[in-house]
Amino acid sequence: QKLCEGIFKVLVKDIPTTCQVSCLEVLRILSRDKKILVPVTTKENMQILLRLAKLNESDDSLEKVSEFPVIVESLKCLCNIVFNSQMAQQLSLELNLAAKLCNLLRKCKDRKFINDIKCFDLRLLFLLSLLHTDIRSQLRYELQGLPLLTQILESAFSIKWTDEYESAIDHNGPPLSPQETDCAIEALKALFNVTVDSWKTKIRQSDSHQFRVMAAVLRHCLLIAGPTEDKTEELHSNAVNLLSNVPVSCLDVLICPLTHEENNTMAYNGMNMEAIHVLLNFMEKRIDKGSSYREGLTPVLSLLTECSRAHRNIRKFLKDQVLPPLRDVTNRPEVGSTVRNKLVRLMTHVDLGVKQIAAEFLFVLCKERVDSLLKYTGYGNAAGLLAARGLLAGGRGDNWYSEDEDTDTEEYKNAKPNINLITGHLEEPMPNPIDEMTEEQKEYEAMKLVNMLDKLSRY
Repeated sequence: QKLCEGIFKVLVKDIPTTCQVSCLEVLRILSRDKKILVPVTTKENMQILLRLAKLNESDDSLEKVSEFPVIVESLKCLCNIVFNSQMAQQLSLELNLAAKLCNLLRKCKDRKFINDIKCFDLRLLFLLSLLHTDIRSQLRYELQGLPLLTQILESAFSIKWTDEYESAIDHNGPPLSPQETDCAIEALKALFNVTVDSWKTKIRQSDSHQFRVMAAVLRHCLLIAGPTEDKTEELHSNAVNLLSNVPVSCLDVLICPLTHEENNTMAYNGMNMEAIHVLLNFMEKRIDKGSSYREGLTPVLSLLTECSRAHRNIRKFLKDQVLPPLRDVTNRPEVGSTVRNKLVRLMTHVDLGVKQIAAEFLFVLCKERVDSLLKYTGYGNAAGLLAARGLLAGGRGDNWYSEDEDTDTEEYKNAKPNINLITGHLEEPMPNPIDEMTEEQKEYEAMKLVNMLDKLSRY
């Protein structure tokens, strides 16, 4: 505690930059200890760090490169202090820290060589919006955080627009640098907090445009790679979480018309489906991971379900990928390594949320028709969803879908009379046990059944 107090006394003096950096590095390490933080978290000390982080500056530029390490270390200290100290969280509101952070972002949003400053500015903004729900609405409406953070993402990805909601994708280009990836991830996390309640409010036309721009940036994000496979997965995971906050009507920009020059294998009905295919592969990887389904899998499954429900082309493409015309009728639906097999296995998962969203996704792909769902999953696997929706007797859900019918394969048509509806696969005809019974045995079994039914109706 004495060392912390001494550091703050030194930082107010006119000392060399290297000395400031050393002091701040020590303070950053000590600020991880909550016991030390309590006595040193004062308004005066917070203001010292704000000044060193250039959060109190009124000028419009960041010119002194020598000061950048001081700014970065100050922001790191503020991140630790705000995260670990309730007093610092209250002082952040009093000092209007969110507005100051947005001003600093505007000064450096298009500057490539100050990614570290942007990264820790965004991290602090994420922490504030996580810890204070009031700051979320302030960022969204008062500070114009949605367009600002979207522009930060555009800058990190070096996006070049070819149309209003379409960007140029260079599939042979270099991956993002580690600094650009970290900056983008922090921006995605901050944007998630800013937009987390979007589905509760009515979307205005201006907001609709802004959400479409953001969705187009996220489409670009899904189609590029980070420096490593793990970083790419983290980047895409945060993009999926943020897409879940976008109003479903604005998700049409995830697909776009193919140009004449494009020769794309992920084309469907004249539309480029690359982003949807990336989401599908991401979902399958999360299933294969075999753990943390609620946190890792349900967001992407929910997103694909809502996209399929609202956008016909997306649903038809996903149906073609996940539930192609049925040819293998000898194996149970849950046996195998296809995406359909993996999703059917999830329909009987112990986690109720995972089970429900997996079943819902397949049900939507089947246009919420019970007979179509049973064909692909079997009655036993689908019973939970059908019971919850009151559809055990058959029928279809409440949503309207086009009336185009599935085309059954010859293999399915030939096997259909012998398919067990409960298990959903072809079974060899079983011998009739009554054939070898005497009349007395048949009468005994019949009375036994009558007694069981009578007991069932009574109790």
